[in-house]
Amino acid sequence: MSKENKNKEKEEIKVENEAAPEAVNEETSAEETNEVDEEEKDPVAELTEQLAEYKDKYLRSVAEFDNYRKHTLKEKAELILNGGEKTIVAILPVIDDMERAIANNSKSDDIEAIKEGFNLIHQKFLKILEGMGVKQIDTTDADFDTEYHNAIAMLPMGEEKKGKVIDCVKTGYTLNNKVIRHCDVAVGE
Repeated sequence: MSKENKNKEKEEIKVENEAAPEAVNEETSAEETNEVDEEEKDPVAELTEQLAEYKDKYLRSVAEFDNYRKHTLKEKAELILNGGEKTIVAILPVIDDMERAIANNSKSDDIEAIKEGFNLIHQKFLKILEGMGVKQIDTTDADFDTEYHNAIAMLPMGEEKKGKVIDCVKTGYTLNNKVIRHCDVAVGE
């Protein structure tokens, strides 16, 4: 072999060696690309897992709210049906007293005792109502007020009775300071 051939062979080997790192670099780049792809898949998989977790939490929250709503509706229905139970139980002793008074009316000749018995029952009933927040509207020497009174008659009176309640025909009541029935009154003109 001649010198030139030897130099050519050396250059070819050199070129091959130089090309070899590029091939190695290409292989390394392919592996890095695969690793990058795997790294890119990891966030996607992670986000998919998070999405599934959030979806599960959302569905559970919706189910809990639906159960709460149904429970609340059931409680409201029970309150509507049985809301007066407390009031009725409180009034039952008054009914018992009335029944005893009616039974004793035929046996008693003392009218004053019968009147006193009915007055006691009436007072007991008003006391029970007051315990529930119901109060009578006082009309004694009151000025006529449309928030509490309903004028059913106008009576000609002197100047000092003008615009005043003269007589209460039907008692009015408030429940926790809200008028539930106006007083029917006669008013002075």
